[in-house]
Amino acid sequence: MTSAAQSLVPYDRWLPQLADLRERYADADPFPHIVLDDFLQPDVAQQLLEEFPPLSPEWIHYVHVNERKFGKTERDTLTPFIGTLIDEFNSPPFVDFLGQLTGIEGLLPDPSLEGGGLHQSTRGGFLNIHADFTVHPHRRTWRRRVNLLLYLNHGWDDAYGGHLEFWDRDMRRCVQRVAPVFNRCVVFNTDADSYHGHPDPMTCPEDVTRKSIALYYFTDELRPAVRSTEYRPRPGDGLRGAWIYLDKMALRHYDRVKRTFNLSDRFASDLLRFFSRSERR
Repeated sequence: MTSAAQSLVPYDRWLPQLADLRERYADADPFPHIVLDDFLQPDVAQQLLEEFPPLSPEWIHYVHVNERKFGKTERDTLTPFIGTLIDEFNSPPFVDFLGQLTGIEGLLPDPSLEGGGLHQSTRGGFLNIHADFTVHPHRRTWRRRVNLLLYLNHGWDDAYGGHLEFWDRDMRRCVQRVAPVFNRCVVFNTDADSYHGHPDPMTCPEDVTRKSIALYYFTDELRPAVRSTEYRPRPGDGLRGAWIYLDKMALRHYDRVKRTFNLSDRFASDLLRFFSRSERR
Protein backbone atom coordinates (compact mmCIF):
# COMPACT_ATOMS: atom_id res chain seq x y z
CA MET A 1 0.00 0.00 0.00
CA THR A 2 1.43 3.36 -1.03
CA SER A 3 1.92 6.19 1.43
CA ALA A 4 -0.43 8.31 -0.71
CA ALA A 5 -3.24 5.79 -0.27
CA GLN A 6 -2.52 5.55 3.46
CA SER A 7 -2.81 9.33 3.75
CA LEU A 8 -6.29 9.25 2.18
CA VAL A 9 -7.77 6.27 4.05
CA PRO A 10 -6.28 5.50 7.50
CA TYR A 11 -6.00 1.75 7.00
CA ASP A 12 -3.67 1.46 9.99
CA ARG A 13 -6.57 2.62 12.16
CA TRP A 14 -9.36 0.45 10.70
CA LEU A 15 -7.62 -2.81 9.78
CA PRO A 16 -6.73 -3.78 13.37
CA GLN A 17 -10.42 -3.40 14.27
CA LEU A 18 -11.73 -5.61 11.47
CA ALA A 19 -12.69 -8.60 13.61
CA ASP A 20 -14.88 -6.43 15.85
CA LEU A 21 -16.24 -4.36 12.98
CA ARG A 22 -17.16 -7.49 11.01
CA GLU A 23 -19.12 -8.86 13.97
CA ARG A 24 -20.92 -5.56 14.50
CA TYR A 25 -21.75 -5.40 10.80
CA ALA A 26 -23.19 -8.90 10.63
CA ASP A 27 -25.27 -8.50 13.82
CA ALA A 28 -26.73 -5.09 12.98
CA ASP A 29 -30.51 -4.62 12.85
CA PRO A 30 -32.54 -4.54 10.60
CA PHE A 31 -29.92 -5.69 8.05
CA PRO A 32 -26.11 -5.80 8.02
CA HIS A 33 -24.64 -2.31 8.31
CA ILE A 34 -22.19 -0.20 10.26
CA VAL A 35 -21.67 3.48 11.10
CA LEU A 36 -18.04 4.61 11.25
CA ASP A 37 -17.47 8.08 12.67
CA ASP A 38 -14.35 10.14 11.90
CA PHE A 39 -13.77 7.78 9.01
CA LEU A 40 -11.07 9.79 7.27
CA GLN A 41 -8.35 11.94 8.70
CA PRO A 42 -9.90 15.35 9.56
CA ASP A 43 -7.78 17.26 7.04
CA VAL A 44 -8.75 14.84 4.25
CA ALA A 45 -12.47 15.15 5.02
CA GLN A 46 -12.16 18.92 5.30
CA GLN A 47 -10.50 19.20 1.89
CA LEU A 48 -13.26 17.06 0.37
CA LEU A 49 -15.81 19.48 1.80
CA GLU A 50 -13.93 22.57 0.63
CA GLU A 51 -13.72 21.19 -2.92
CA PHE A 52 -17.30 19.87 -2.98
CA PRO A 53 -18.84 21.72 -5.94
CA PRO A 54 -21.94 23.89 -5.55
CA LEU A 55 -25.11 22.98 -7.40
CA SER A 56 -25.18 24.01 -11.05
CA PRO A 57 -27.07 22.98 -14.22
CA GLU A 58 -24.45 20.26 -14.80
CA TRP A 59 -25.69 18.24 -11.82
CA ILE A 60 -28.05 15.36 -12.65
CA HIS A 61 -31.56 16.08 -11.42
CA TYR A 62 -33.16 13.14 -9.60
CA VAL A 63 -36.44 14.97 -9.11
CA HIS A 64 -39.75 13.07 -9.15
CA VAL A 65 -42.42 11.83 -6.73
CA ASN A 66 -40.07 9.50 -4.87
CA GLU A 67 -37.01 11.70 -4.50
CA ARG A 68 -35.59 15.16 -4.78
CA LYS A 69 -31.80 15.23 -4.93
CA PHE A 70 -28.95 16.04 -7.31
CA GLY A 71 -26.00 13.94 -8.41
CA LYS A 72 -22.62 14.30 -10.07
CA THR A 73 -21.27 11.05 -11.49
CA GLU A 74 -18.72 12.05 -14.14
CA ARG A 75 -15.27 11.31 -12.73
CA ASP A 76 -13.56 13.78 -15.09
CA THR A 77 -15.67 16.71 -13.80
CA LEU A 78 -14.46 16.33 -10.19
CA THR A 79 -11.52 18.12 -8.64
CA PRO A 80 -8.28 16.08 -8.68
CA PHE A 81 -8.43 15.52 -4.92
CA ILE A 82 -12.04 14.31 -4.86
CA GLY A 83 -11.36 12.14 -7.89
CA THR A 84 -8.31 10.59 -6.25
CA LEU A 85 -10.27 9.82 -3.10
CA ILE A 86 -13.01 8.12 -5.13
CA ASP A 87 -10.33 6.18 -7.00
CA GLU A 88 -8.99 4.99 -3.65
CA PHE A 89 -12.48 3.87 -2.59
CA ASN A 90 -12.52 1.82 -5.81
CA SER A 91 -8.97 0.47 -5.38
CA PRO A 92 -8.10 -3.18 -4.59
CA PRO A 93 -6.93 -2.45 -1.01
CA PHE A 94 -10.13 -0.63 -0.11
CA VAL A 95 -12.42 -3.12 -1.85
CA ASP A 96 -10.59 -5.90 0.01
CA PHE A 97 -11.22 -4.02 3.27
CA LEU A 98 -14.94 -3.84 2.44
CA GLY A 99 -15.00 -7.52 1.54
CA GLN A 100 -13.53 -8.44 4.92
CA LEU A 101 -15.89 -6.04 6.70
CA THR A 102 -19.05 -7.32 5.01
CA GLY A 103 -18.05 -10.95 4.59
CA ILE A 104 -18.91 -10.75 0.87
CA GLU A 105 -16.30 -12.30 -1.38
CA GLY A 106 -15.51 -11.03 -4.86
CA LEU A 107 -16.73 -7.46 -4.46
CA LEU A 108 -16.29 -5.28 -7.55
CA PRO A 109 -16.07 -1.47 -7.64
CA ASP A 110 -17.92 0.61 -10.21
CA PRO A 111 -15.61 3.22 -11.78
CA SER A 112 -18.58 4.53 -13.80
CA LEU A 113 -20.23 5.64 -10.51
CA GLU A 114 -23.66 4.65 -11.85
CA GLY A 115 -26.16 6.43 -9.58
CA GLY A 116 -23.36 7.28 -7.14
CA GLY A 117 -20.58 9.87 -7.04
CA LEU A 118 -21.49 13.14 -5.35
CA HIS A 119 -24.99 13.67 -3.96
CA GLN A 120 -26.48 16.93 -2.76
CA SER A 121 -29.94 17.89 -1.52
CA THR A 122 -31.43 21.30 -0.75
CA ARG A 123 -34.21 22.42 1.58
CA GLY A 124 -37.24 20.26 0.81
CA GLY A 125 -35.07 17.41 -0.46
CA PHE A 126 -36.02 13.84 0.38
CA LEU A 127 -35.63 10.23 -0.70
CA ASN A 128 -38.55 7.90 -0.06
CA ILE A 129 -37.93 4.57 1.63
CA HIS A 130 -36.73 2.01 -0.90
CA ALA A 131 -34.59 -1.01 -1.64
CA ASP A 132 -32.03 -0.33 -4.36
CA PHE A 133 -31.99 -1.62 -7.92
CA THR A 134 -30.53 -5.13 -7.89
CA VAL A 135 -28.36 -5.26 -11.03
CA HIS A 136 -26.05 -2.69 -12.65
CA PRO A 137 -27.95 -1.08 -15.57
CA HIS A 138 -25.07 -1.57 -18.02
CA ARG A 139 -23.51 -4.79 -16.71
CA ARG A 140 -26.11 -7.56 -16.74
CA THR A 141 -24.16 -9.95 -14.48
CA TRP A 142 -23.27 -7.39 -11.79
CA ARG A 143 -25.46 -7.85 -8.72
CA ARG A 144 -25.52 -4.88 -6.36
CA ARG A 145 -24.33 -5.86 -2.89
CA VAL A 146 -22.99 -2.95 -0.80
CA ASN A 147 -23.45 0.81 -0.46
CA LEU A 148 -20.94 3.21 1.08
CA LEU A 149 -22.05 6.71 2.03
CA LEU A 150 -19.65 9.37 3.32
CA TYR A 151 -21.33 12.47 4.76
CA LEU A 152 -19.73 15.91 4.64
CA ASN A 153 -22.02 18.16 6.68
CA HIS A 154 -20.50 20.33 9.42
CA GLY A 155 -22.82 21.46 12.20
CA TRP A 156 -25.80 19.47 10.97
CA ASP A 157 -28.80 20.24 13.19
CA ASP A 158 -31.16 17.35 13.99
CA ALA A 159 -34.02 19.75 13.35
CA TYR A 160 -33.04 19.88 9.66
CA GLY A 161 -34.06 16.24 9.15
CA GLY A 162 -32.25 14.34 6.43
CA HIS A 163 -31.44 11.38 8.70
CA LEU A 164 -30.79 8.10 6.93
CA GLU A 165 -33.49 5.67 8.07
CA PHE A 166 -33.25 1.88 8.08
CA TRP A 167 -36.63 0.13 8.09
CA ASP A 168 -37.50 -3.44 8.96
CA ARG A 169 -38.11 -5.93 6.16
CA ASP A 170 -41.90 -5.74 6.60
CA MET A 171 -41.91 -1.92 6.32
CA ARG A 172 -43.67 -1.61 9.66
CA ARG A 173 -41.20 0.52 11.60
CA CYS A 174 -38.01 2.52 11.38
CA VAL A 175 -35.29 0.63 13.27
CA GLN A 176 -32.31 3.00 12.89
CA ARG A 177 -31.89 6.71 12.18
CA VAL A 178 -28.44 8.02 11.26
CA ALA A 179 -27.68 11.74 11.18
CA PRO A 180 -25.65 12.80 8.10
CA VAL A 181 -22.90 14.43 10.13
CA PHE A 182 -19.43 15.39 8.94
CA ASN A 183 -16.94 12.58 8.22
CA ARG A 184 -19.44 9.82 9.09
CA CYS A 185 -19.29 6.74 6.85
CA VAL A 186 -22.19 4.29 6.58
CA VAL A 187 -21.76 0.90 4.90
CA PHE A 188 -24.69 -1.47 4.39
CA ASN A 189 -25.89 -4.48 2.43
CA THR A 190 -28.20 -3.78 -0.50
CA ASP A 191 -30.40 -6.85 -0.38
CA ALA A 192 -33.80 -6.99 -2.07
CA ASP A 193 -35.43 -5.88 1.20
CA SER A 194 -32.81 -3.51 2.65
CA TYR A 195 -35.24 -0.61 2.99
CA HIS A 196 -33.68 2.79 3.59
CA GLY A 197 -34.03 6.49 2.73
CA HIS A 198 -34.73 9.91 4.25
CA PRO A 199 -38.41 10.35 3.40
CA ASP A 200 -39.41 13.60 5.11
CA PRO A 201 -38.59 16.83 3.25
CA MET A 202 -35.64 18.56 4.90
CA THR A 203 -36.11 21.86 6.70
CA CYS A 204 -32.52 23.10 6.55
CA PRO A 205 -31.90 26.78 5.71
CA GLU A 206 -31.87 27.74 2.04
CA ASP A 207 -28.08 28.16 2.09
CA VAL A 208 -27.43 24.71 3.61
CA THR A 209 -27.26 21.48 1.59
CA ARG A 210 -26.95 17.82 2.55
CA LYS A 211 -23.70 16.60 0.95
CA SER A 212 -22.45 13.05 0.56
CA ILE A 213 -20.21 10.81 -1.53
CA ALA A 214 -21.77 7.49 -2.58
CA LEU A 215 -20.02 4.36 -3.82
CA TYR A 216 -21.72 1.11 -4.82
CA TYR A 217 -20.14 -2.34 -5.01
CA PHE A 218 -21.18 -5.48 -6.90
CA THR A 219 -20.47 -9.17 -7.38
CA ASP A 220 -20.33 -10.89 -10.77
CA GLU A 221 -23.00 -13.61 -10.96
CA LEU A 222 -24.45 -15.72 -13.74
CA ARG A 223 -28.10 -14.65 -13.73
CA PRO A 224 -28.90 -12.18 -10.95
CA ALA A 225 -32.56 -11.20 -10.71
CA VAL A 226 -33.13 -7.75 -12.22
CA ARG A 227 -35.39 -5.32 -10.38
CA SER A 228 -35.51 -1.55 -10.43
CA THR A 229 -35.60 0.54 -7.25
CA GLU A 230 -38.41 -0.69 -5.01
CA TYR A 231 -40.02 2.32 -3.31
CA ARG A 232 -42.41 1.61 -0.45
CA PRO A 233 -44.86 3.78 1.49
CA ARG A 234 -44.62 4.00 5.26
CA PRO A 235 -47.49 3.18 7.61
CA GLY A 236 -49.54 6.35 7.75
CA ASP A 237 -48.60 7.62 4.29
CA GLY A 238 -52.24 7.17 3.25
CA LEU A 239 -53.12 8.38 -0.24
CA ARG A 240 -49.49 9.40 -0.76
CA GLY A 241 -48.79 5.69 -1.00
CA ALA A 242 -50.69 5.57 -4.30
CA TRP A 243 -48.43 8.26 -5.79
CA ILE A 244 -45.36 6.41 -4.52
CA TYR A 245 -46.58 3.25 -6.28
CA LEU A 246 -47.47 4.98 -9.56
CA ASP A 247 -44.11 6.74 -9.70
CA LYS A 248 -42.34 3.46 -8.92
CA MET A 249 -44.08 1.76 -11.83
CA ALA A 250 -43.21 4.63 -14.19
CA LEU A 251 -39.58 4.33 -13.09
CA ARG A 252 -39.74 0.59 -13.67
CA HIS A 253 -40.66 1.20 -17.32
CA TYR A 254 -37.86 3.77 -17.60
CA ASP A 255 -35.44 1.24 -16.13
CA ARG A 256 -36.32 -1.26 -18.87
CA VAL A 257 -35.78 1.36 -21.56
CA LYS A 258 -32.52 2.48 -19.95
CA ARG A 259 -31.17 -1.07 -19.91
CA THR A 260 -32.36 -1.83 -23.45
CA PHE A 261 -30.88 1.28 -25.06
CA ASN A 262 -27.95 1.73 -22.67
CA LEU A 263 -29.14 5.19 -21.62
CA SER A 264 -27.58 7.28 -18.87
CA ASP A 265 -29.30 9.16 -16.05
CA ARG A 266 -27.84 12.30 -17.62
CA PHE A 267 -30.13 11.71 -20.62
CA ALA A 268 -33.25 11.42 -18.44
CA SER A 269 -32.23 14.45 -16.35
CA ASP A 270 -31.74 16.63 -19.44
CA LEU A 271 -35.05 15.45 -20.86
CA LEU A 272 -36.96 16.26 -17.69
CA ARG A 273 -35.37 19.70 -17.45
CA PHE A 274 -36.25 20.38 -21.11
CA PHE A 275 -39.92 19.61 -20.49
CA SER A 276 -39.87 21.60 -17.26
CA ARG A 277 -38.55 24.67 -19.09
CA SER A 278 -41.12 24.18 -21.86
CA GLU A 279 -43.97 24.14 -19.35
CA ARG A 280 -42.81 27.45 -17.85
CA ARG A 281 -42.85 29.28 -21.19
